[in-house]
Amino acid sequence: MFEKLLLSKFISEYKKKTKTSAKIFAKSAKLHVNGVSHNIRFYEPYPFVVKSSLGKNLIDVDNNKYTDYWMGHWSLILGHGPKVVKDSLKKQIEKSWMYGTVNEQTVKLSEMISKAVPVAEKIRYVTSGTEATMYAVRLARSVTGKKIIAKIDGGWHGYTSDLLKSVNWPFSESESSGVVNEEKIISIPYNDLEGSLKILKKHAKNLAGVIIEPVLGGGGCIPAKPDYLKGIQEFVHKNNALFILDEIVTGFRFRYGCLYPTMKLDPDIVTLGKIVGGGMAIGVMCGKKEIMEFADTTGKKKSERSYVGGGTFSANPASMVTGYATLNSLKSKKSIYSKINSLGDLARKEITRAFDGKVAVTGKGSLFMTHFLQNGISEIINSTQVSKCDTQMLQKYHFKMIAHDGIFFLPGKLGAISDAHSKADIKKIVLASENF
Repeated sequence: MFEKLLLSKFISEYKKKTKTSAKIFAKSAKLHVNGVSHNIRFYEPYPFVVKSSLGKNLIDVDNNKYTDYWMGHWSLILGHGPKVVKDSLKKQIEKSWMYGTVNEQTVKLSEMISKAVPVAEKIRYVTSGTEATMYAVRLARSVTGKKIIAKIDGGWHGYTSDLLKSVNWPFSESESSGVVNEEKIISIPYNDLEGSLKILKKHAKNLAGVIIEPVLGGGGCIPAKPDYLKGIQEFVHKNNALFILDEIVTGFRFRYGCLYPTMKLDPDIVTLGKIVGGGMAIGVMCGKKEIMEFADTTGKKKSERSYVGGGTFSANPASMVTGYATLNSLKSKKSIYSKINSLGDLARKEITRAFDGKVAVTGKGSLFMTHFLQNGISEIINSTQVSKCDTQMLQKYHFKMIAHDGIFFLPGKLGAISDAHSKADIKKIVLASENF
């Protein structure tokens, strides 16, 4: 009863300070499905409407300011509207922002990515992470001549039908109507090598590839155990399949480059996105030359090629220059990583302390997520354990911070720290946690 009264208090507080947002969102709800253009952006009673952002802050149409940890779906590692990125975009826009042809800006960004990501011997740009993973699994099937793709329970790789399986608990249920050929996708338990290999062995003859995030993003902000990834990679390569790492969230997040070299892994294909676009639309599929060449359609029959496109807006010069400006900033000031990674360590440590052992705070470096423990769960190493935690309490915790503390986490999702955040901001979260 007390919990309901407390939540009602915060909802009332939220409604009082977001009256203009309520009016605008009512219009949005008439025009858009559920009022939003991405399912996760809706939360009760309605999401506030942003009018501007800068640095670590979002400002809504009622002039409320929020310290942001959603950070553009975790893509804004330099913060909102950093001057160096803004200036590069302004300069490009004066020349135009859409060519639909080859441009030098693409070459410059690709040179930078290929030097930082050893496996990026060949690159193909798209405009979303969903497209990058969709093409990655198609390429794996073309290269191997096999059909089965394995993914992780709780692994999220976008809305492509090729991978839309076992994303949300219960993992045995279909994620959506309208999805076909689900038998060509199998799912394995994260951080459980024995259990994963048992499943993979049943499909070894027709296994085209395995796609894995080295840190589960939407699945609970959970780092993979290095021995787990090495074991999966070894099995995959022994069975003439491809090892695909989805580093859309993790690429350039913890270090300048990808996470996989620190884990001594040898992926065949890596997908990138988010940070490498500098806040503009991007998706990247890159990999070993002999594999990526299957996407070259020149002089090939239909049966010989992997038809991997890009799209109207792929490699548009605006996205290329914002990506280049962002990566160049990270390269020239690598102290950013030590700063934001240490802030993440502080957040995990102090939030855990604030809740006196009632939560587990997962993550790595500048990514973190709070899980309210229940049902005998004492640690979080996979998405099944995440599903058994009190996810409703997490929603309430995040909403309380939005309504009362001026702190924005997309309710139920992990937080990302940017270069615009400071130690004082982490202390503010800790105080809000103690009050909760």
